[in-house]
Amino acid sequence: MKIYPAIMCGGSGTRLWPLSRRLLPKQFIALVNQTTMLQDTLGRLPSGCQQPIFICNEAHRFTVAEQTNAVDNKGSILLEPQGKNTAPAVALAAFKAITEDEDAVLLVLAADHVIHDQHAFQNTVVRAQAAAEAGKLVTFGIVPTKPETGYGYIKHGALNQGVADVDTFVEKPDLATAQAYLASGQYLWNSGMFMFKASRYLAELNKYRPNIYQACQAAMSDCVTDLDFIRPNKAAFEQCPDESIDYAVMEHTEQAVVVPLDAGWSDVGSYSALWEVSEQDQDGNVCKGDVLTHETSNSYLHSDNKLIATVGIDNLVVIDTSDAVLVAEKSQVQQVKHVVNELKLKQRSEVDHHRQVYRPWGSYDSIDNGSRFQVKRIVVKPGAKLSVQMHHHRAEHWIVVSGTAKVTINDDTFLMTENESTYIPVGAVHALENPGKLPLEMIEVQSGSYLGEDDIVRLEDRYGREQEQN
Repeated sequence: MKIYPAIMCGGSGTRLWPLSRRLLPKQFIALVNQTTMLQDTLGRLPSGCQQPIFICNEAHRFTVAEQTNAVDNKGSILLEPQGKNTAPAVALAAFKAITEDEDAVLLVLAADHVIHDQHAFQNTVVRAQAAAEAGKLVTFGIVPTKPETGYGYIKHGALNQGVADVDTFVEKPDLATAQAYLASGQYLWNSGMFMFKASRYLAELNKYRPNIYQACQAAMSDCVTDLDFIRPNKAAFEQCPDESIDYAVMEHTEQAVVVPLDAGWSDVGSYSALWEVSEQDQDGNVCKGDVLTHETSNSYLHSDNKLIATVGIDNLVVIDTSDAVLVAEKSQVQQVKHVVNELKLKQRSEVDHHRQVYRPWGSYDSIDNGSRFQVKRIVVKPGAKLSVQMHHHRAEHWIVVSGTAKVTINDDTFLMTENESTYIPVGAVHALENPGKLPLEMIEVQSGSYLGEDDIVRLEDRYGREQEQN
């Protein structure tokens, strides 16, 4: 039977703010390696797998497409109309898989996990596959290394050829309970990774949560394809309950088994966890970017652009990005979520996106702004085109720094090259395209009474964003 990886790309990673943000969360960032966590997930898949099925939301669809194309592992991208937790997400992937292969085996993985021992992971998947093909619903249990209170646990029975029956799933324990779990040798961390035949999962889902099954079946039976994306029917999916796969199926089915996984796993749920899985120097520091330390120990120091210099500190986290700085004790980093909540209450843009914002055509960096002006550095990929659009409240000046720009302003279309510029008046219909083979870099100076991104009236867009504001 063939393995179909189902990669869940949801999640906001708020505990890793300001590196991780709503529109570019941790799974799309290179936190541990030179590649992103999503790309790392693809890189550790066993050989012979079919093309993956990615499950993500609307806001991340172009990021998923670009990052998977970059590592030549393009698959099907399912767009959840609304976040409904893991049971419906896996159901969508299962319905997709059985349209290609009635005997498809799903390998359900999160896009934001770290697994250091790739060989051990792949060997564990092989053990799990045999149980999945026999009709079992397999979950992967992480061999615990400490009494962790941040994970759920799985109590298991006796191992038989590396597979054990699931006795029970238990919630996150207090420290004393976690210590008892570790001492007993009968408990594993609940990883949130699974393997089973797609048809078997759907049958169990229909048995225990028929309302979820029916909503997902209706959504997938009336899905549409948009560019490289598969869109389940929104109205049907919105009727689906919000429930995890553990609560919906795994805690009820009589076919649940667990396979222990000992492969250097982490879900990187905080900066302390990121410090643990990253390479440390002789003083116990993890230094990323331009960092200078003196009498500094056991700290995580990350700079995107500015120099970080530390003197006489221990056990701290210091994160510098282009628009935010975080300083926290490593033991208190779980509280970063409170900072994010405060940013949400104040409607601060830093909770959603970085200063550099990625678009399907390239990116822009807001390098300066005032009450009636904004300056952006824009990079357009070769062959890409921004939407045909107009603005009610702002005018724009474009200056080409490098490359060639094809510019349309109302009925006039012309080329601009390095050191040339043009002006787009308020209300003018305009478009920008890179007709060349090299990236187009330009400076945009906006001026006007309102400079928000929602002052974009799209008249034509090759990326299907006519109804979006960003």
